[in-house]
Amino acid sequence: VQLVESGGGLVQAGGSLRLSCAASGDTSRINVLGWYRQAPGNQRELVASINRNTYTNYADSVKGRFTISRDNAKNTVNLQMNSLKPEDTAVYYCKATGTLDYYWGQGTQVTVSS
Repeated sequence: VQLVESGGGLVQAGGSLRLSCAASGDTSRINVLGWYRQAPGNQRELVASINRNTYTNYADSVKGRFTISRDNAKNTVNLQMNSLKPEDTAVYYCKATGTLDYYWGQGTQVTVSS
């Protein structure tokens, strides 16, 4: 499974960005798709995830601001990020989790200026 993220960039506080992740390869292995982020000096943390039944899970810090969505037919997962804050600045990674394995994308930088 290969994952390619897009949509990162620089935005002012209060603005919005939409991240996309396209999966290719043996996508039938994928159960859960998720977005993680890692800021300098911090551990990588879960932002949001969605399973095949569209059950979603969000970090408390992004609830009400971020929305994750998934298109199983297109093998894509998106993260709509609204009301961005400087503390949302990080490299955002897409992760695909199967029954016995998982895969990471290369990451996309999101920078929120104050």
